[in-house]
Amino acid sequence: MTGDTRSVDHRLSDADGNIHNAWDNALDPVLEIEPGETVRFECRDAVDRQVDVESGVEEFAAVSFDPVHPLTGPVHVEGAEPGDVLVVELLEFQHKGWGYTGFLPGEMGLGLLPEEFPDAGVHIWDLVGDTGHFVNGIEVPLDPFPGVIGVAPAEDGEHDTLPPRSVGGNMDVKHMTAGSTVYLPVEVEGALFSTGDCHAAQGDGEVCVTGIEAPMFVTARFDLRKDSTIDQPQFETTGPFTPTGEDEPMYATTGIADDLMEATKLATKHMIEHLHAERGLTRGEAYILCSAAVDLKISEVVDAPNWVVTAYLPESVFP
Repeated sequence: MTGDTRSVDHRLSDADGNIHNAWDNALDPVLEIEPGETVRFECRDAVDRQVDVESGVEEFAAVSFDPVHPLTGPVHVEGAEPGDVLVVELLEFQHKGWGYTGFLPGEMGLGLLPEEFPDAGVHIWDLVGDTGHFVNGIEVPLDPFPGVIGVAPAEDGEHDTLPPRSVGGNMDVKHMTAGSTVYLPVEVEGALFSTGDCHAAQGDGEVCVTGIEAPMFVTARFDLRKDSTIDQPQFETTGPFTPTGEDEPMYATTGIADDLMEATKLATKHMIEHLHAERGLTRGEAYILCSAAVDLKISEVVDAPNWVVTAYLPESVFP
């Protein structure tokens, strides 16, 4: 996971004093920086070390989401004021050689298809360089990104990290990879930037509620824009927009319904059945692979009363 690590100015470890689990503009910053400086963040995994390389399905099923998302920060950027735009150049990601993707018991109501999967499931990934190893010789290309990246909201008090917000947070945009630049609307003095919940890879949709969750190092350079205002996050990226970064063969399933969420569920269910019938995966393994490598796209929203969502599977993941 190489990138541009020239002149890292500051390093923040994942020590307890640098970690918080809620958005709150009253938090004291753990670091103060000047625009133009770089920070290397050490980020814990999404469920704060409740899962490790030895964990099985029983341990994963017992994971608590209260709290979730240990975030490294907040970082105070000198000169940042409400109405400014915080510019975050993502320079490098470095994983620690392992990660996990899993779905929790259906009764918890998490993920896209809890009603289809009453029992939990998990896969512990061996991450080697730019490749994640799955079952049956399946290999998923890695291109890490921060699931959570954001600044403190103007509204006082503690705010849950699970939903994304206008100031960023748990957006899970898989294209915020090394080389991307993220723009965040500043709502409080100093911006108070934090990040975490890193994913080594993820399909658009993150359907089983986890990507390839992985503890990771994130290096970013910060700057400010005083001459423009945005209401919600924006970003520039070069992708990759396919797992290999090139046009490649795909297998796709569609979901067609008069509700976008129902169409999304149908596209995903059809892909799970395809992987089960044609590729020999269990339905649980198929659900996990969909979350790690299948991209959901809105294909049509103008032909009332039905909308189309398509699930794209890169055939390059198979041996």
